[in-house]
Amino acid sequence: MTFGTSAHAPSWLNLVRNLFDLVRHLQVTSLIALSAISFPALANTGHVSEADLVLPNLSDTSLVAFLGNTSGWTLLSYGLLVCIGGLIFGAVIYRQIFNLPVHRSMAEVSELIYETCKTYMITQGKFLLILEAFTAVIMIGYFYFVQHLAVSSVALILIFSLVGIAGSFMVAWFGIRINTLANSRTAFASLAAKPYPVYAIPIKSGISIGMLLISTELLIMLCIMLFVPADLSGKCFIGFAIGESLGAAALRIAGGIFTKIADIGSDLMKIEFGIQEDDARNPGVIADCAGDNAGDSVGPTADGFETYGVTGVALISFIMLAVPEPAVQVQLLVWLFAMRIMMVIASGISYLGNQVMAKRLYGDKARFNFESPLTSLVWITSVVSLIITFIVSYLLMGQFTVNGHAYTNLWWQLSLIITLGTLAGAIIPEVVKVFTSTHSKHVREVVTASEAGGASLNILSGLVAGYFSAFWIGVIIVGLMSGAYLLSQYELTTVINPEYVKATMMAAVFSFGLVAFGFLGMGPVTIAVDSYGPVTDNAQSVYELSMIEQVPGIEAEVKRDYGFDLNFRTAKFLLEENDGAGNTFKATAKPVLIGTAVVGATTMVFSIVMLLTSGLTENLEMLSLLHPPFLLGLISGGATIFWFSGASTQAVSTGAYRAVEFISTHIRLDEVVQASQKDSKKVVEICTIYAQKGMFNIFMAVFFGTLACAFIEPFFFIGYLISLAIIGLYQAVFMANAGGAWDNAKKIVETEMHAKGTDLHNASVVGDTVGDPFKDTASVAMNPIIKFTTLFGLLAVEMAVGLFAQGQQTVVYALAAIFLAINLFFVFRSFYGMRIIAKKEVV
Repeated sequence: MTFGTSAHAPSWLNLVRNLFDLVRHLQVTSLIALSAISFPALANTGHVSEADLVLPNLSDTSLVAFLGNTSGWTLLSYGLLVCIGGLIFGAVIYRQIFNLPVHRSMAEVSELIYETCKTYMITQGKFLLILEAFTAVIMIGYFYFVQHLAVSSVALILIFSLVGIAGSFMVAWFGIRINTLANSRTAFASLAAKPYPVYAIPIKSGISIGMLLISTELLIMLCIMLFVPADLSGKCFIGFAIGESLGAAALRIAGGIFTKIADIGSDLMKIEFGIQEDDARNPGVIADCAGDNAGDSVGPTADGFETYGVTGVALISFIMLAVPEPAVQVQLLVWLFAMRIMMVIASGISYLGNQVMAKRLYGDKARFNFESPLTSLVWITSVVSLIITFIVSYLLMGQFTVNGHAYTNLWWQLSLIITLGTLAGAIIPEVVKVFTSTHSKHVREVVTASEAGGASLNILSGLVAGYFSAFWIGVIIVGLMSGAYLLSQYELTTVINPEYVKATMMAAVFSFGLVAFGFLGMGPVTIAVDSYGPVTDNAQSVYELSMIEQVPGIEAEVKRDYGFDLNFRTAKFLLEENDGAGNTFKATAKPVLIGTAVVGATTMVFSIVMLLTSGLTENLEMLSLLHPPFLLGLISGGATIFWFSGASTQAVSTGAYRAVEFISTHIRLDEVVQASQKDSKKVVEICTIYAQKGMFNIFMAVFFGTLACAFIEPFFFIGYLISLAIIGLYQAVFMANAGGAWDNAKKIVETEMHAKGTDLHNASVVGDTVGDPFKDTASVAMNPIIKFTTLFGLLAVEMAVGLFAQGQQTVVYALAAIFLAINLFFVFRSFYGMRIIAKKEVV
């Protein structure tokens, strides 16, 4: 693929490309200009920033004492032990999975997949450092020149930014390592024809990831809260959140592009050559397996890490901005972190309890619905979390007193608000299953439509499922947020701020943040059921690629070494059926993470509003449709969502074209039993190249687009963020669930109807390839994109406001124009620089 001009391109297109080449050289110049021109102008600005906020003294028992005479600092320090316990929990399960029996032929395949993933992760790690350099320029300029912080303080903030990136990166690495161990163990366990181990191994792998992820996140945030000086902790929280958002956004985007290039390339070979799923002769299968981890393991774990952290940072920032009373600040902060600590315990207890119940119910059965124990795990965790929420809230806030006045009802009102979010973590998956499960009437309608109308009606029916699911998810989120709003208008309003009018608004927004907090209350379990999918998907591939059925003397060997008789037919059936459950629960986790992006972003956006309106005392008329920049911002945010959807899909489409082109000319069906490693590595290389090119174009457009919107006008930027979150929610849910419906419709055709190789199967494969970039590329990456834009925009809008206050309007508008030009260059490149060009057209 050549990204230069084409001999066959119209002259106007070549002219535009040349103009954009000039714009490209403005990138570094603009950042240098921002540092050299705008930062000194901001140096003496009296504008109060969110980064100026100082956390209260958690050790001062004269402010607040808990459980007798225990300080908030001491109470939270016990949380460090819980986090370490969570890390140990994850490590112990990792070791248990490592020690599970597996045949060498399957272990070799899973190690090959891991080595491929490892190479991909190392490449992505280097790329992440390049992207971090762009954000570091802004952060250094802002904190050093604007905030006048010492070099050591700025260095500490940058270190926590790198910690955020490293956290996203390392939990993602752990995810692929344990998943590539679990996939071969699951495949081997299926040979005994007993379904329970086929379920138990993937969920054990998932809970290991979930517990380690949440414990790592919480450990870092507690360390910032407890050990970083109070005047720096707020800034370090922001640096950490920006770093993890950057890591999650890049890994989600690149992973989503990589996995779908490989998946589509591999799937289309089934139609072109009439071969089976995961045929070892297909050079795209190894890339597909690596992509399952890059997109469905790396992406979600990094995303979950970022989501959990950024939501916490948003709530911390809001408390410090909205609540003037230090005693109330301490009370709310300690309560918030205590709830997070207890939720780790709740998830661990729920998993262990559910496994005991599942073992008793399904351990000896020859067949059961794989979705049933996963569903019970989600609901048990929800109930346990609910009970713990009320108990801990009563212990910490049952005697809540401010200035001698007791608020005896606040503890249960806050508990109910969080419970609404916790219930959402259980209700939303149930609604998603209505549209994506293999037992769903919507999914079966996709199959029925395909029988009569082929791929056309298959696609239309999937679109319908996606549209309806977005409507119902929206209704649920609005209902939950409405309930939170009503509950917030009682004692929370009276304690959050002394001015009643302000307090009603602040309490409502804080309650929305708590709903997002509740969404993540059972974070380890949400991550666990999401991580179930890549293991089940890979297990099928490992089975086929190991060619275990052709290993000489395999029956006698397994009987001698492992003590059971082989059953190949039942094994393949169990793996395929379990993959359907994995598809369903991958789909259920996506709207939960997407929902937190929107609900949590509401809290962060309101924090920016608080700053721009000096605590809701001025410029309120700017937050109106009658203020043209605000309205234009609303329109621009929606445009960005549709650009992003198209750009990420374009990268998949072009990469898949190249993958199909290579595979179809190098596949050997009559000469070999397995594709060569050279050809397999070439497909992986194609996926990596297009994943990085697509990710770089998208990230740079988002980066400079955020700067441009923040510098155009502050309230334009507020409208932009609001639109980005709301339209992004519906677009993401629609795409994710439409893709889930197409995916499981194909699974029904394969497992229940046994119609592989038929026209019906071909139609279902076409629908699935349309759904692939929908559900695993564009939709899932909107969450970190929304979060990164909001967090990074916080610094950008502060710079713009400070410049304007210094009378540097010309500088502001000049920089806005430069940033916008660079943004448009990368928007242009994300489409027209990534177009599919036939080889004969390339110069």
